[in-house]
Amino acid sequence: MTQSVLTCPKCGQQMREGFLPDHTYGRLLVGSWAAGKPKMSFWSGVKVFSKDCFPITAYRCPSCGYLESYAK
Repeated sequence: MTQSVLTCPKCGQQMREGFLPDHTYGRLLVGSWAAGKPKMSFWSGVKVFSKDCFPITAYRCPSCGYLESYAK
């Protein structure tokens, strides 16, 4: 994603950058996108390798609420 300013495709307003918080064990983390289908793990719920994960950046329109997400 090379654009620094996004315009809402629904209403034309400038979108604001943010992120999707992931609530876990009393902490907040940045949500991430993981490649492939989920594989269950007894210890951690789902097996995930950090090399296959990308943080999610979300853009929200303050006018209509439209969300657009990217894993850069």
